Amino acid sequence: MPAGATRRMDQLQARNEQVQTGRKSANPTPAPAYELSFLHALEPALVDLAKYRMRLAVNAGNADTEGLYEAVVQLVKSKGLDLKVAWVSGDQVLSTVKDALLSGKSDLQNIYTGQSLSDWPFEPISAQCYLGGLGIAAALANGADIVLCGRVADASAVIGAAYWFHSWKRSDLDRLANAFVAGHLIECSNYVCGGNFTGFKMLESLNGRDGWTNIGYPIAEISSEGQVIITMQNSAVGGAVTVDTCTAQLLYEIQGPRYLNSDVTALLSDISFEQLGTNRVALHGVGSAPPPATTKVGISARGGFQAEASYFLVGLDIPAKARMLEAQIRHLLAPYAAGFTQLTFSTLGSAPDDPRTQDSATVTFRVVAQARTADALAPSRFLRPITDNIMQGYPGATWHIDTRQGFPRPIFEYFVCLLPQTDIQHRVHLPWQRTAEGDQPPGVIDIPPPPSSPLQSQIPSPPPIPPAPASPNLLSSKPFGPTTPAPLGWIVYARSGDKGPDANCGFWVRHADEFPWLRCVLTETTIRELLGPQYTSNPDLKVERFELPHLRAVHFLFRNLLDRGVCATVTVDFLGKNVAEFLRARVVDVPVRFLEQGRL
Repeated sequence: MPAGATRRMDQLQARNEQVQTGRKSANPTPAPAYELSFLHALEPALVDLAKYRMRLAVNAGNADTEGLYEAVVQLVKSKGLDLKVAWVSGDQVLSTVKDALLSGKSDLQNIYTGQSLSDWPFEPISAQCYLGGLGIAAALANGADIVLCGRVADASAVIGAAYWFHSWKRSDLDRLANAFVAGHLIECSNYVCGGNFTGFKMLESLNGRDGWTNIGYPIAEISSEGQVIITMQNSAVGGAVTVDTCTAQLLYEIQGPRYLNSDVTALLSDISFEQLGTNRVALHGVGSAPPPATTKVGISARGGFQAEASYFLVGLDIPAKARMLEAQIRHLLAPYAAGFTQLTFSTLGSAPDDPRTQDSATVTFRVVAQARTADALAPSRFLRPITDNIMQGYPGATWHIDTRQGFPRPIFEYFVCLLPQTDIQHRVHLPWQRTAEGDQPPGVIDIPPPPSSPLQSQIPSPPPIPPAPASPNLLSSKPFGPTTPAPLGWIVYARSGDKGPDANCGFWVRHADEFPWLRCVLTETTIRELLGPQYTSNPDLKVERFELPHLRAVHFLFRNLLDRGVCATVTVDFLGKNVAEFLRARVVDVPVRFLEQGRL
């Protein structure tokens, strides 16, 4: 190894040892456990919030909502403003989870794997449940200008605001269900306005302007009857709200035709969108049922450590170069591999024939290891053997000079289970109020759980899906006229994302005559073939499929596709957002007449 690189490695190793022994900083004060970036966004908006008496509800409390409350109050005071700040508690349920385990009262099971929490080999350090929106509604009804929450469901802020503004009741399930879906349509910021949208090319020169910059943010208009229109800021110069952008966001969020929330269950089998005008889309067809008796709980634990290193492979014989490098690294790591819980090798990308540039001919070879202790991944046991291999390596052997990822970093395991809503102490804190007796503690409102509701199995089932048209070949479309091999994504939109260790992926088409073909091609059997061996070699992979005919959509839930979830997976696509892009690139037999209707 060159002397300069060796010195750099030694410096990084010394710094890593300082981190591991706690000597990195003379100031050990931990970072706040709430979302600091929220304060940066809030500060310039406070004057307008006070001037126009706008209400704000946000789930930026993370693991310390009360701490965020104190910070916001200080910020409001520093500006001399008269704004009432409330905060919501009840999402922190670690003690409830531990008590349930110790008492044997509840056998908490992972909703993804079925594993019992008592068999989970990790020690929980936090547990947060998803709260509904009625605490937010109560805070607003009692005069709050700003409502701070921790782990509420992503749609809860919208549900709470609509519930308060329109004076709804818990029995207004249809209205709540529409607000629930509206909340999920707008909760991912720019997404419903054209961010992360497979039709992104049409935005580039939309209305003769650059539609890729300043895509803008969405707005949900919700009537007293629960009618929903999705629109966006007039000030945005880019982006668009269309039936397809709304379909993309919906399919990204859902995992089945029943959509569960602490306040209501939305039934989606008949859902549809209608373009009312430029950047105005109406929501139709949402059904409703009572909310489930349980709510989802995410339990986190320290899962150990991860380290990774990368090499660059260029030009010819990429598979052979990768095989050679993997064989060498496996041999060099063999003395330490017993301490690893994971060791994976992957080649990212491919080099084209007759590449026009060296960059286009370059692919990345990635090595990832995990272990329960940082010491098992110390540089002498992982990074150094990998980089020292360079002199005996493949032609052009080059490792990534930024080796910081090669030092062990903490990873966290995530366990998701259900708790009865009756076990949750959902509370609203109104510090400017006092109790009726004039006591010193600030006012508190308890939010009761929803009334007794039927078991989930008793919620009406969606109508049966008619059988897909017969196809003579897994990837063929002969009944639809002449075909030609083409990427699926030339005529099919798609969107995917992570749900714990699972990934959901929805596909839809623009034209009604294309939907029977989409149903024919995208069966459970063919989607497995399209996923290929990288995914189907996983024995735990399960595929669930359903259709939303009014959206011309076929949706899949890929169980266990992402390993152990965002914080612990070794896959590059840790958010599951590129599964859709991979599948759109797969070649199938596409009817020529559909291609003649235009490519995406």
